[in-house]
Amino acid sequence: MTSAAALPEIDHNSILIFDLDNTLYPASCDLFSQVSALIGCYVRDHLGLPADKAHLVQKDYFYRYGTTLRGLMLEHQVDPADYLGKVHDIDLSVVDPAPMMDAALAALPCRKVIFTNASRGHAERVTDRLGIARHFDGIFDIVDAGFIPKPQPEPYNLLLSRHDIDPTRAVFFEDMAKNLLPARDLGMTTVLIHTDIDWAQDGRDDPRITHHTTDITGFLRALAGDTVAA
Repeated sequence: MTSAAALPEIDHNSILIFDLDNTLYPASCDLFSQVSALIGCYVRDHLGLPADKAHLVQKDYFYRYGTTLRGLMLEHQVDPADYLGKVHDIDLSVVDPAPMMDAALAALPCRKVIFTNASRGHAERVTDRLGIARHFDGIFDIVDAGFIPKPQPEPYNLLLSRHDIDPTRAVFFEDMAKNLLPARDLGMTTVLIHTDIDWAQDGRDDPRITHHTTDITGFLRALAGDTVAA
């Protein structure tokens, strides 16, 4: 799956920005179900709620605040470091190493940064598991964002400032369509990695999404002039 827009030219002045979960690895790995279960346990234990009510609070905060963590911080003053350490303590054996992605990233002569609503530690563990950690010049995580999640505008502006990014030279890869829209408003080229996850579809047909693909590795190879993105 591709869009009709011409691919951007990538050179040493370009920068590739990647979301982490369900973007750099396939959504079929379903890491989110592990994280979601741990979040539910955290809400249950911290608020002293039965599991069914904790689940309702978890989802309510996610939809109202962008992350359950932000809701817990604003309404219950939880320690974010404690939360992040516990909810990302997951089994990564379901994620296969990605040698083809490793080669595709190596063929692109530009900076590469991860921009995630998760934690730095989680990003480091996942990219180590994939075998691609060496390619990234930086990780901008939810702590760097002041715990304000995408798609709020503040973390995008902080990312640009922290990593000295010219948005007109940036290509942003993300599986949640709505998270691409602020990036495009800033001048970035945007690439939606399609999944079947219901809550990732909001904004999918917005014209601010420059490119669509079901194969991020194929798209990266196309940027490097190697093949046609799938």
